[in-house]
Amino acid sequence: MFAAQTIAHRKKDEAEKPFWISFADLMTALMILFLVVMCVALLAVTRTISEAEKAAAQREKDIDLLLTMLSENVQKCGHATVLRERRVIDFGSQATFSSGSHQLLASQVHNLRECVPEILAIAGNDLGRKWIKRIVVEGYADPRGSYLYNLNLSLQRSQRILCALLLRANPNDRVLTPEERKQIRELFLVGGYSFNEAKESFAGSRRAELRLEFWGLAEPRSVRDDTVAADDTLCELDKPVVPPARTPTPTPVVPPVRAPTPTPPPSFNPFQIR
Repeated sequence: MFAAQTIAHRKKDEAEKPFWISFADLMTALMILFLVVMCVALLAVTRTISEAEKAAAQREKDIDLLLTMLSENVQKCGHATVLRERRVIDFGSQATFSSGSHQLLASQVHNLRECVPEILAIAGNDLGRKWIKRIVVEGYADPRGSYLYNLNLSLQRSQRILCALLLRANPNDRVLTPEERKQIRELFLVGGYSFNEAKESFAGSRRAELRLEFWGLAEPRSVRDDTVAADDTLCELDKPVVPPARTPTPTPVVPPVRAPTPTPPPSFNPFQIR
């Protein structure tokens, strides 16, 4: 233990080598890491926005193609046209009504039953099943009459269109296939719109149109019911109105009036002290 020990001296030009990095180097590394993360996030957001814009553009392109296909098909129906701005199928004189009425002529029913299957053919293809959400039957009335009366009349006119499609009144009319009837029950919806979009003439205002509604990109899609509904044999508008049975009002029983019991006069007591 008493032996001499030799201590090695460090060279003068050898700098100190600390184990921990300096605070400035640490902040620089963190800043570089933050910039890398931000660049990755911005690239992901940009890619997401680009994909969403691309999907929206593709949706509009598909809808425009559907409207073109519908326009070509309804040309077989005579006066029917597709109004692309409103996304509406206007049947013209084939779906106009008399004043204050929801009845259709036999020729109008025949034309509707010939035309609507052409619309269902487009709604049933791959592109139609992908984007067509529903077809709303909108009835209208001219401005004459009260608001509630016209609203009810518009609803009846929409219902009459569906009755003309699903119920065969004329033996010469086209018979819709079970698949076409199923499509109508799944896609078509009745709507009454009164005179909110009246045309220039009263006759043109008394009409019915088909408005197309399309699925949105992020809209949840409901599963269509595949059950087979029973076919109707008579339109609800043509069923006789049966007034509700009136229950006779029972006559209230009035209890007899009882005469008050007379109070007997007090008895006379001669020994009573007055």
